Amino acid sequence: MVHPNPKVAVSVPAEIQSRLEVAGLRRTLATRAVLGLFLARPNGGLTHAQALAALTARGLNINRVTLYRLLDRLAGCGVLQRQTDDQRTWRFSLAPLSTDASPDVAPRFECDACHRQFPLLDASEPTRIATHHLFQALAQMGHAGTRVDLAVHGTCASCVEPGAAQEPRA
Repeated sequence: MVHPNPKVAVSVPAEIQSRLEVAGLRRTLATRAVLGLFLARPNGGLTHAQALAALTARGLNINRVTLYRLLDRLAGCGVLQRQTDDQRTWRFSLAPLSTDASPDVAPRFECDACHRQFPLLDASEPTRIATHHLFQALAQMGHAGTRVDLAVHGTCASCVEPGAAQEPRA
């Protein structure tokens, strides 16, 4: 249950509004508040606990189960992306808004220290081609692939200690 203290004014982009309508989701106070969190930090990823803490700090008392369900529904309709980190914790982030770049194959870099995500736009076209080949191989085997989640993990420039060499992991 959401107890409305302050009203949350969130300007919802038309594409997000369209995705919500297609999925049958209403723009409740909780929905607007959660969207506001992610629209304010488009490259950031939040865990359920972090989202709950941020909403509480903004004066919104939302039930944790309601938040779990809302995050899942927003991920299900393509408004949010859900990724699992190395500790098997779900992190949610804003899905790409542009319909030009397919969200299913948009590669990204995720910082393991701060969990910010950076889209690798220059790698999108080669990734689309490679993904197409993967889907073709799956189809030949009788499988139906639906999406590819490609992320490179490491430490972003803001979190790297000066002079520390980063070793790539296989």
